[in-house]
Amino acid sequence: MATGKSDISGWLVRPAGGHLWAGLVALLGALAAHTVRVTSGGGMDNAIVVDAARTWLAGGSPYDDPHFLYLPSAVLAAVPQALLPRSVLGVLVPPAVTAALALGWACALRLHRVPLHSRLAALGLLGLAVGFAPFGQLVRLGNWTVTAALALPLCLLLASRGRWVAAGAVVGVAVALKPLLAPMALLFLFARRWRALAVLVLVPAAASASAALLLPDPAGFLTRTLPFLLRGDDAFVRLYEASPTAVLPRLGVPEAPAGLLALLAAAAGVVCAYRRWHGPGPVPLRLAETSAGLMLSAFLVSRPSYNHYLLVVLPLLLAGLPYAGAVARRPWFWLALVPQLPGVTWPWLESGRRRAFRDAVTLCVLAATVGRHCVRGARGPDGGDGEHGEDAKRRPAAKGRRAAVESV
Repeated sequence: MATGKSDISGWLVRPAGGHLWAGLVALLGALAAHTVRVTSGGGMDNAIVVDAARTWLAGGSPYDDPHFLYLPSAVLAAVPQALLPRSVLGVLVPPAVTAALALGWACALRLHRVPLHSRLAALGLLGLAVGFAPFGQLVRLGNWTVTAALALPLCLLLASRGRWVAAGAVVGVAVALKPLLAPMALLFLFARRWRALAVLVLVPAAASASAALLLPDPAGFLTRTLPFLLRGDDAFVRLYEASPTAVLPRLGVPEAPAGLLALLAAAAGVVCAYRRWHGPGPVPLRLAETSAGLMLSAFLVSRPSYNHYLLVVLPLLLAGLPYAGAVARRPWFWLALVPQLPGVTWPWLESGRRRAFRDAVTLCVLAATVGRHCVRGARGPDGGDGEHGEDAKRRPAAKGRRAAVESV
């Protein structure tokens, strides 16, 4: 990490003033409080999962609702919320989602060895909350994507410290709650961490199988949800999907070529991520950029694929800004985020139902930027190959970076 006074990184890693933290706390508090006032049941998306749990408690099948797209284990996880009144959920969920996003940002910072009291810590979270519309949307919806936004940086933080089995368990629990992080199994495959990969697979498999036995429709996810996801024929959901497989047909491209194009782009993204993992650069950067490449590739073909999914990868990339070779220092990284600026009205896209077009631009440009960066690789500040070893090889470099940070 470059932390010299001649580099922006030196300014970013210095302690933030009290005024910055006061402004950040006030902003996040206002966002959560406003959400409490304008939503009920913790948000529309959270209500879908909670209502599924209530349906199960009443003796019905959670998969009667076609918009319940979660594994059976999520039903049991939502039971504690189902036992609470909606008015209580409306007060508890928005602050909980906001806190989880803040914790995910903190884990991303520690992955890159950035001090939690730094200016980047305060300004980065402030920028996400103010300048990235999906942040506020996720808080208002209460979508369980927030579990992945917290679990992924925590997983990579553990992996960077050599605790791969614990990292696999974190991803496994997140997949049991929402299958969004399933593509992360490829990272463990790239790293040849077989025990950790087994934990990642077995945790959600065991949790879902056990929960399915308690449901009146044990195979509901396989017989009802999976076909729904593969068809993608829900007219309402399609309006908000950002993947090319959903957006291109709305522009007149036949579905088969659109799906093939998205699949080829996703495959190319996986290849780029593989090259990044085996390329040069510090371990934190390789972990973050490889994972971002894998997740963005999945978002290109997944159904559904919403703009708030980007909060799973964006903090990881943004927290790497102090590194001279980070993707966050590339102009196209920031240009990709322009369509997500709050309060900007784009011509011919004024309708909320056309939001998916600008969401698709952000997704595709960001995926292309990360993919190109993964191929080019990133070198450490000394111009060498960076850190390739595990704990024993990583610790001296990590100590050196911490000493550099403390000296500025």
